This record gives sequence, structure tokens and C-alpha cells, in this order.
Amino acid sequence: MTRLLRLLAALLPLLPLLALAQETPPDPENRPYTVEIVPTGDAGLDAALGTASDLARLRETAPTTPGGLIGRAEGDLDRLRRALQSEGFWGGAVEITLAGEPLGAPGLLERLEALPEVPVRITATPRDRYRLAHLTVQSSDPAGAEAVAAAAATPFGLAVGDPARAAPILDAESTLLGRLRDSGHPLASLAPREALVDHDRQGMDLTLRFTPGPAATFGVPQVTGAETMDPAFLDRRVATLTGQRYSPARMETARRDLMGLGVFSAVRAEPGEALAPDGTLPITFAVTERARHAIGFGAAYETNYGPTARVYWEHRNLFGGAERLRLEAEVARLGQEGGLDRSTYRISAAYRDPAMLSAWLGPDWSLLGNAAMLRERLEAYDRDAITASVLAEKKISERLSANFGPVLDFGSIGPPDGELTPYQIAGIQFGARYDGTDNLLDPSRGWRVNGTLTPSWSFRDSAAFAPLKVVASTYLDVSGDKRSIIALRGAIGSLMGARQGEVPRHQRYYAGGGGSVRGFDYQSIGPRDERDKPSGGGSLLEASIELRQRIWGDIGGVAFVDAGTVGDTSAPDFSSLRVGAGLGLRYYTPIGPIRADFALPVIRQPGSSGYGIYVGIGQAF
Repeated sequence: MTRLLRLLAALLPLLPLLALAQETPPDPENRPYTVEIVPTGDAGLDAALGTASDLARLRETAPTTPGGLIGRAEGDLDRLRRALQSEGFWGGAVEITLAGEPLGAPGLLERLEALPEVPVRITATPRDRYRLAHLTVQSSDPAGAEAVAAAAATPFGLAVGDPARAAPILDAESTLLGRLRDSGHPLASLAPREALVDHDRQGMDLTLRFTPGPAATFGVPQVTGAETMDPAFLDRRVATLTGQRYSPARMETARRDLMGLGVFSAVRAEPGEALAPDGTLPITFAVTERARHAIGFGAAYETNYGPTARVYWEHRNLFGGAERLRLEAEVARLGQEGGLDRSTYRISAAYRDPAMLSAWLGPDWSLLGNAAMLRERLEAYDRDAITASVLAEKKISERLSANFGPVLDFGSIGPPDGELTPYQIAGIQFGARYDGTDNLLDPSRGWRVNGTLTPSWSFRDSAAFAPLKVVASTYLDVSGDKRSIIALRGAIGSLMGARQGEVPRHQRYYAGGGGSVRGFDYQSIGPRDERDKPSGGGSLLEASIELRQRIWGDIGGVAFVDAGTVGDTSAPDFSSLRVGAGLGLRYYTPIGPIRADFALPVIRQPGSSGYGIYVGIGQAF
């Protein structure tokens, strides 16, 4: 051991020398150089030249010798000519000089070897841009002539007289190929095109050719990769494709339907590469299952009432048919005076079954069951209740769904800190939802509309009434890059068929607070009782506008104005219109933005707070 230590001590001073020996010394023959591409006046051409040039692209990453520099420049001549042609300048020319000398100049190599750095200059002369003189679209197979003619019957982005550029030609081929496949030809492919350039006419004669292949229908779809799902359920889910004319859109709809079950983390559609003997196209959906169980939580904060916390547990595939069970607990308004006794609690269970109704009504029907026990202590009322609903939901399209079914609401209700009176309400809910936006938590374009009408009967008051509420929002991407968004929201509600006093307080309309008119206390806008507590109204109108602006990286800001009014009758009433305005911050995460808003009432209500701070996940609407 002593000898080993002595040997290491002797070698220690040599380690820096060994490290230097491992380094690769620079090649003294390599010659640094600069590149100047003379602007042509055409931005598209300048970009194409810069991309095509190896001299520019490899200048820093791949040093070379003077001889290699000459070879690189000679290779660039052809690449740059092709770049000119791709932009329609078929008669253009390119010149490259090294240290002011053209390629092929006598003694060029010796002069470059004597320079410490070589200046390179690229000059492109576009001349006139050529145009399409003739354009023909045809089938390489006579049997497909009719299909190709139908695909080219409407404009496809290319026409006689257009510049003879490569990008529009490739786009036109892609468009026509997509049309052939959309028309039921799954094996459609490109055939070699023919382009004849006439320099005298400065034009191009272009022929685009396609091989449509036979028209086909879908065969019986197969689903692979499922582990805990019922195979019979999956087969029924995709069986509607069988026998339908081939269409990428139909295939994508079926893929999204499987993805929408909530069981899979990925679904991939794999059409066959050849037709089956019966002339149908095999189709397979390869799926990857998610974890069957999930636990999550959510939180929000409002200055007037403190934090809200929610936790849930979810089973995503209870019996093998994508049945989803979600158990949730929530506690809210933890900052109210009176402590936990004035807080709000809710325990709920939600069940979604996409298979139970499909056997009778079809694969687009699902059963939705909900039940909840709650204890609410609000500014407008105190309430203890049990609620339940059983709804049948119909998926009408990818974006539109509708539902109907019975709802029950049994409990006791009364004014804050007052006596609770029992009530019993039964009704039938009719609802619809349309979501045409591009993102659930942070939309930048599209519309959302959600509406419910619930004809109901109050057994306590022997009164019929029908609450109606419609909420709509739209989003405008004014900058085109999702950095500047204008968001608009509106809501309307009407309590039809009964006088306000015949309807329990929780069925009436209120405004104010987060999700309504920020800057005002929750439920503070509208009629009040003899104790100056909110008593709710028979109509509701709300409107909001937000400017959402990305500022830097994942940081953004918003400016907003909210307005709302609640009337005594079922007809809208603007006499108590209230307006709040404010600013907010957004931190954008992969699952959605984290928001913090500060709002002030334009005109403060007596007894209401002078401001509001709201924190949560996702945009305000």
C-alpha cells in the first residue's frame, strides 16, 4: 500500500501534461472565413439562399482548409441554383467569389493559403420569375381518371399564370392527394410529375400525376393493446366504421371517440397498406391504457372568504367498459367570520357509464349519475341538502352534446343564521353544451355555449317553476400567434313560471365574486331582504371582457371589465347594474395557467368590500 501511494504521488504532477496530450490540437491548415450573401430584394429568395448554402450553414461548425473551401463553394453553386429555381427564377445566375476572386481563377488556392481569413461573397441574379404556362392534372391509370378529375374540379391552390415556385406545387399535390383519399381511395399516391421549362417563353408546362387506386370501404376494425378493457365493448365502440366508405375524417372521429373514453393515454389509427380479399381496408386502433386510478386536488382563494380546497379520487375503468367513478370532497369559505361553523362543505359522487345506454340507444349515449351531500353557509342563505340526478347524454358531434333526465333536491334552507325550513324539489333537466375552442383551460379561438332548462316542482310551495340559464364565451386571437387574446363572456338567466317568493333561495339568481362580477362580494349584487342580506332575483345578466397578453416567456397579464345585474322579475332589469374592473397575472404551465386577479368595483356598494383578489388554476372563463 505504501508503494502504491508513493507511485501515485510521483504521477500526480504529470496529470496536467496527460490531460493536454488528450486534447485534439487545432488543424493549422483550416482557414476561418466570413460569408456575405448579397440581398436580392426578394425576402423569400434570400431566405432560400441562406438555407441552401453550405458555406453559410457550416462556417462555424465545420472548419475547412483552403482547398476544402473551394470545394464547398463549387458545391454551393448547384445548391444555390436550385434555390433560385424553387422560387421560380429559372433563368437566374449565381456567382461566388473567394477573397474577391471568382472560382477557377489561376493561383486561387495559393492566395487563399496566404490569408489569415477568407472573405466569401455570394451574389445571386434572379432575373425574371417564370410562370406556369400550362397545367394538367391526370391519372397514371385510366381507371382512376374520373376520380382525379373530380378531385381537381375545384381550385386547389395552383393555376396557370402563377409563379413557377416549388412550394405551391408541392402544396397542390398534397391537397389533391388528400381529396382523393377523402373521396374513398385509401391507397392513392403520387406519380412522377413532369415539368418542362421553356426559357424563351420564360414559362413552365407542368403535369401532375396521381395513382388513385381502388375505392374502398372499411373492414371490421380491430383494437389492440387493451389490457383491462372489455374487448366486446371496444368492438362495439368502433363497429360503426364497418362498411362505411373510407375517409380519414371518419377514421379520426373513431380514434377521438376511443380517446374520449378517458381510459387511454394514446390511441393510434393504423389503416392497412393493402386491401383485403373482399375489397375492404383493414383498420386497427392501437391503444395504450392510462392508470386505472387517479388522485388529485384543487385550490382557489378569494379575499372576502378565504381559501377553497378540493380533493378527489377517480376510478377510470370500474367494470371494464370505461365506467368512471369520481368521489370528491370540498371545503370552501374557510376565512369567514365564525370559523369552520360558517364554512361550506360538500361530498359528492359522480358516475359516468358509456356502455349502459349504448345497447338500446346507440354508442353515442352515456349515463351520468350524480349525488351530493352539502352544507352551505353563504351570504344569501344557509342550506343543508342532498341532491341527485340521473341524466342520459347524447354526443351529437365532436363538439356538441345534449342531456336530459330527472333531478332531485331535498333539504332545508333559510336566511343566514336563521331558521331552516324543509323543502323538496323534483324536476327534469334539459341541457346542451357546445365547445368549439382549441383548448380546455386556455382557449385562444372559438366559441363555448352551455345552457340548461329545468322545469321543476316545489312540493313545499306547491309551485311550478323553470330556471333557465345560458352562458356563452368566445375568444379572438388578435395577434395570430396566441399571445394577444380578447375573451368575451355573457350569461343570461330567467326564473320562469313562479313568483320569486315561491322558489327556494338557492334556486334564485345572484351575481358578484369570482366567475361573475369581480370586485364585488359573492352574491352581493341584486335584491336584498329586510336584514339587508342578498335574497336573490328572478333574472340575471352578466358580461365580461378580458385582454390576455403574453408578456415574457410563461408570464402573462390580463386587463378585464365585468358587469352584472339581477332583477326582481323573470325579465332582465338593468336598474342594479354593477361594474368591476381590474388587472391580473398569469403563469402558464403545461396543464393550464395559474391566475391571480385584483379587481375593484367601479362604484362601491354599501356594506361590500372595496376590492377582491382571486387566485386559481385556469382562465377566469
